[in-house]
Amino acid sequence: MKKILCATDGTSHGEKAVAFAARMASLEKVPLSICTVNVMSGGIRSPAAYAHSDREISKLLTDAVAMAQSLGAKEVAAIELDAREVAASIVAYANREGFDHIVTGTGDPRGVKRLVHFSSVHALRN
Repeated sequence: MKKILCATDGTSHGEKAVAFAARMASLEKVPLSICTVNVMSGGIRSPAAYAHSDREISKLLTDAVAMAQSLGAKEVAAIELDAREVAASIVAYANREGFDHIVTGTGDPRGVKRLVHFSSVHALRN
């Protein structure tokens, strides 16, 4: 194992993924990068709009990095990906940057995003 990429959306499921990835990075003594995808909509004939503000993304990543460090991960980086497709952007980034492990966690307590989540997980697995 050389490098771990953990994708989180700030939910409790995402926090569990960060904790798992941090422990793995600590045990294996490898760098950990934590990313979140700020989903973009519009932009073709209208201005691009992102799902979260810069402040929200910054807090999500700052909190995730602090958690990872508190659990023993030594080398932790934060990455914001701006994209329309969550899974595709995570996989493309991982391939481009040479990550050999991807840890994810996402959840929606109301179940609204279940179909989107399923398609994202399916894309990450393939």
